[in-house]
Amino acid sequence: MQSPNGSPGAPRLAISRVTLSDFRCYGALRLEPEPGLVVLTGANGAGKTNLLEALSLLSPGRGLRGARLADISRRRESAAGGHDGAAREWAVAAEFATPHGPLSVGVGWAAADGERRTVRIDGQTARSQTALSEHVSMVWLTPAMDRLFLEASSGRRRFLDRLVYAFDPAHAGRIQAYDKARRERTRLLRETRGDDTWLGALERNMAERAVAIAAARLDLVARLKRALDEETGSFPHPEIAVHGVIEDSLDARPAIDVEESYRDALGKARAEDRDSGTSEGVHRSDLFARLSADGPPAEQASTGEQKAILISLILAHGRLLARLKGRVPVLLLDEIAAHLDQSRRAALFEAIHDLGAQTWLTGTDASLFAPLEGSAQFHAVVNGQIQQQASYD
Repeated sequence: MQSPNGSPGAPRLAISRVTLSDFRCYGALRLEPEPGLVVLTGANGAGKTNLLEALSLLSPGRGLRGARLADISRRRESAAGGHDGAAREWAVAAEFATPHGPLSVGVGWAAADGERRTVRIDGQTARSQTALSEHVSMVWLTPAMDRLFLEASSGRRRFLDRLVYAFDPAHAGRIQAYDKARRERTRLLRETRGDDTWLGALERNMAERAVAIAAARLDLVARLKRALDEETGSFPHPEIAVHGVIEDSLDARPAIDVEESYRDALGKARAEDRDSGTSEGVHRSDLFARLSADGPPAEQASTGEQKAILISLILAHGRLLARLKGRVPVLLLDEIAAHLDQSRRAALFEAIHDLGAQTWLTGTDASLFAPLEGSAQFHAVVNGQIQQQASYD
């Protein structure tokens, strides 16, 4: 396989140096990767996913684990042995090569910060983590996502919304505002004397946000479908759709009509929603997929087929980011080779090569990455220590 460093297309975003301090199992770490493929192999618990999690926190959101910031802190050993239990300040810093030149990004946390992390971009403190979206694009898959199509719809909504965030950072704020209004409406409905004026204002707020949220989801799904249809590689080209009361309505009616209709429906459903909470809305929408036009729904597919669907979506999303934002994102693929047969692994490596992304891949079995010898950097991870290797052996 030819090195991805020579791949044509949009300029890539690549991490050229990363340093960790008191981050999970890493007391201190400094790594200087190349722009192409980075393979991390080692036993379960060695620290592979911890490193990917650290990288993911250099982008907006809660990272690939969605963990509480205090739980990420490394617990140091006390003089008496064992861990002292105190959450210490942690930090992640990286130097990026970008289409516009070098970029320095740092994130950190201290106990006094609560659930807010400090973000610094080129030495300047950012007002919020949203500023990261202007500079950094990352896409990831983890083993926890292998069951995405078998579990509750909430996970699929979060997956889809995270893909939307990369193109539309305001999407996160709309979802937060919608959820806040929905919770407040439920609280008022359960009071013996709800304020009709305030309920009406909350319902208008919900309807406006719901239509914007649904429209953003539909737009991304349409773009992903076109990107999947245009792909000529051998990796699967799945069929996808998003369905929900608002999304389905927008397919047939103008947005202003859907907004008014949803607001009226909320007003009529107050008695019903008093006990059960808001029964309809974008908080109940779902992402549907199948491996191909004539294939089974994702929830009926094999584990390997479900993983292939997710990988296809991630790669299509990466191509969209390259096309629309002018930079190829960094890919973080944790235990990516698990559940893929040899032919699908080969197709995956080919697709990553064609995308030209700096891609971090982890696995317990180094031999699964043997086809990448000569085009990837191999690192062994042992007990929070990382050592570069000449090959996958």
